[in-house]
Amino acid sequence: MGRAHGVSHVTGVVLSRGPPTSADRALWSTPLWRAAPQTHGVPCHVPILQFLLGESDIGQNRAEASQRALADLNPRVVVAAYTGELLEDFLTSFQVVVLTESPLEEQLRVGDFCHAQGICFIVADAKGLAGQLFCDFGKHFIVDDPAEGDPLCATVQHISQGNPGVVTCMGTEDSHGHLFCDGDLVTFSGVEGMVELNGQEPVPVRVLDAFRLEINDTSSFSPYCRGGLVSQVRLPQVHSYEPLRQSLAEPKIRVASPEELPRSRSLHAAFQALHAFRREQGRLPRPRAPADAERVLELARSLGVQQGPLDEDVVRAFASVSAGDLCPVAAVVGALAAQEALKAITGKFLPLDQWLYFDALECLGLEGAAQLAEEDCAPRGSRYDGQIAVFGAAFQEQLGCQKYLVVGAGAVGCELLKNFAMMGLAAGPGGDLTVTDMDTVALSNLHRQLLYRSADISRPKSVVAAEAVRRMNPDVRVTAHQNQVGPVTEPFYGDSFFRRLDGVASALDTLEARAYLESRCRRCLTPLLDSGTEGARGNVLAMVPPLTKPLGPAGTPGNGTFPVCTLRYFPRTIQHTLQWARDEFEGLFQLPAEHVSQFMEDPAFLEQLPAAKALEVLQQVQGSLQERPRDWQDCVRWARRHWQSCYHDAITQLLHTFPPEHETSPGVPFWAGDRTCPHPLTFNPDNDTHLEYILAAAHLFAQAHKVPPCRDRAAAQTILRSMVLPPFVPQEGLHIPLTEEQEEARMPADHGGLAELLQDLVQRRQELVGGEEEVQVPLMEPIYFEKDNDIHVDFITAASNLRAENYGIPPANWLTSKRIAGRIVPAIITTTAAVAGLACLEVYKLVWGCQDLSCYRNSNFCLSDCLLLRIQPLPPPTYRYGGREWNCWDRLEMQAVGTDGQEATVQEVLDWLQRTHGWTVTMLLCGHTVLYDREEDEETRAQQQAQRLSENLEDTGELRQRELELLYVCEGEEAETEDTRPPLLCSLP
Repeated sequence: MGRAHGVSHVTGVVLSRGPPTSADRALWSTPLWRAAPQTHGVPCHVPILQFLLGESDIGQNRAEASQRALADLNPRVVVAAYTGELLEDFLTSFQVVVLTESPLEEQLRVGDFCHAQGICFIVADAKGLAGQLFCDFGKHFIVDDPAEGDPLCATVQHISQGNPGVVTCMGTEDSHGHLFCDGDLVTFSGVEGMVELNGQEPVPVRVLDAFRLEINDTSSFSPYCRGGLVSQVRLPQVHSYEPLRQSLAEPKIRVASPEELPRSRSLHAAFQALHAFRREQGRLPRPRAPADAERVLELARSLGVQQGPLDEDVVRAFASVSAGDLCPVAAVVGALAAQEALKAITGKFLPLDQWLYFDALECLGLEGAAQLAEEDCAPRGSRYDGQIAVFGAAFQEQLGCQKYLVVGAGAVGCELLKNFAMMGLAAGPGGDLTVTDMDTVALSNLHRQLLYRSADISRPKSVVAAEAVRRMNPDVRVTAHQNQVGPVTEPFYGDSFFRRLDGVASALDTLEARAYLESRCRRCLTPLLDSGTEGARGNVLAMVPPLTKPLGPAGTPGNGTFPVCTLRYFPRTIQHTLQWARDEFEGLFQLPAEHVSQFMEDPAFLEQLPAAKALEVLQQVQGSLQERPRDWQDCVRWARRHWQSCYHDAITQLLHTFPPEHETSPGVPFWAGDRTCPHPLTFNPDNDTHLEYILAAAHLFAQAHKVPPCRDRAAAQTILRSMVLPPFVPQEGLHIPLTEEQEEARMPADHGGLAELLQDLVQRRQELVGGEEEVQVPLMEPIYFEKDNDIHVDFITAASNLRAENYGIPPANWLTSKRIAGRIVPAIITTTAAVAGLACLEVYKLVWGCQDLSCYRNSNFCLSDCLLLRIQPLPPPTYRYGGREWNCWDRLEMQAVGTDGQEATVQEVLDWLQRTHGWTVTMLLCGHTVLYDREEDEETRAQQQAQRLSENLEDTGELRQRELELLYVCEGEEAETEDTRPPLLCSLP
């Protein structure tokens, strides 16, 4: 099925021409822009949500001004502006039409035509604090790939003969069950014995438990022997949609839970009533004008379109701010609409069926916002009038005074900074927006990090992002740093730095960095907005001291690590072979070069290693020095020998030790369950995968040894054809570990061999050095795996697929291998835009200083399912200590100034705790340093009590700041209260 091309945005109408060519698909479209009829020119002030426009565009046609900025985003995409009416002859040339900011009459006219012509039709609208999305993809729309992520896969352990047959299987992660659901279609491959299943048409499964599935009748099939994979098959789906005119009266609304449906139905009526009000009055309701809001409510009642009771408070609130334009709301609705347009283009993921409503009307319940009057929200002729219409002029001044830190200027960071610039955050007196990122702009960033262009490649991200913010809004006071926020930079990003901030926005991409940032904000009681994305999924978590529960430790991500025995001898999935290939890369091209360099600089470094590890390192050094190539031809010969060792000899040895018929005990085959019996490969220089491995391995080996590399396929084939390798002779009695414990214990240290090898290598080193104490030029250059280096990925792909062929595992293509081996988290700009928009809605609440937990929201969404869930954060946990209740944000604060005006002594701290809380302290600590211990002898206690707080800390390095966090143990304290007591913060003079 041909797919159209389209891009959506909430400030104009986006159309697309088709049918596409394969080149078009790679370039993602030719969008055409048309300004809405009533706004052909940019108004006298630049709306805050139109980040494409600047002061110089005032008075120009909005479509034409936007076209120039859009064209700059990607020079390879042709962008044209169209300013005429949407006539049928014009619309006929498109396969996707997206309308935004469009009157209902136009929506109905265009919607009827598109439905009749089979053109995918999308309506996106944002009014104040609410948004609306509608999709009609016609009567017969094919979804080629309905689900996100890779199809499920599991390894077969047994298949019964019966009706139905029962498949016992294990997931790709060791000891984990499968993830199939009832009705999933599956196919089988690599099954030995019951070969009738291999290549069979997809069959449905019924889940019995975490490890067993029922399939069709297997009673007539051959008995199952061993091996096999069961893989999910996703078949295309056909979906049918109703036209807008019919769907208005009988709406199908997507909601995250049934409880949300009445609210969405009320918004459905409110948007239609707003269209009716505009037809009647020729304008939108005035901000905070009660009479206008009541008229919209009357119209909503009279339309009779709602299914169920009308939530009048929702309609009034919606109408009262519907004239407003908010960048965060535009970002969320625009992201949702853009993803639906991509679904129409690609047939990937399930389209929206058919309505979605989004609102952040909880913002109107904030103290201060609820009291606004019409004059507070009247236009000022300012670029922020759309925001003032919702929150008032005084709030806009507060926004300008904010001090915020954005940590990370990647995909999410760019979207946050764009929104902040449009909102006017830190654009007034006293405002300060700091962005820090250690990274530089790379080519692969440009598809989703909208602040960067090709000319910015290799420049610091934070610097370029700050420049872009200033271009969008010259008033924003933004500062760029190139620092990591971590323990090393605590002298710079210390307590005083965090305490002066009004908030922190996290746009980090590692769990460790996010956890550290959270700990700093917790200590300093600084609000934190944490945003994360993975593919089409995103979430925003608000940490607001002292209202919400802290974010807490994040779950451990899948890091691609598997048991060594699985990787070395018993791989079952392509993930296993790719991890093995990554380990091969490191073991061949990185570690040997590092160890050779260390050894040539100073052989004594081995003394710091355990004996077994030292022996392994020395063997690597010995091998590297013996195998030093003279030219590229030597590198090809080395790669051929290594190919033979990995894919023929090692497998032959494994089968010699454990033959295919080997049994662990009588009647129990060794090669069964999660062990797949492999087969050795025979080298063929005309085989593309074999040759790709040789060329990539030889290139990397040459680079590591500082030999000029070459990629001449014909020359390499000539060398390979002339090589004759000796036949492999398996070793008898070789021990192969079958468990992790056996693997760890398999190499006892050979101290005699270690000493002899070390002596030989020291002599070899002296010969290479030529009598000098230091080697002037390192002999080898370590190569570190880079997912964006094609040669690196070539090696990983070929090495993994050859290993997969050994074990009958389906291979992976180059892009899949790059994604899995490079541990690339999928990132798309629609997700990052939605995440940033949702985060900035929480910024509004923080700026108000909201102390009502019910106003805040944590957000989770999945654009592939068009599902959005916003829930109230949990309150902080509480505990009892010292006879009263505390929560996790409570702390004891003491000005640690003694009676003499100097820094307080330990005894004065003990006295303060006794006097203030009635607690008798038996032990006082700062970090790991004991300041006071009642169990010590009298003389020691006296010395401890007389000391100033920081006297013992200067030498330990624990005194980094002028505020100490002390731990204490009180008399009579129970053991279970050890971790539930408020910390004591002592401010030093």
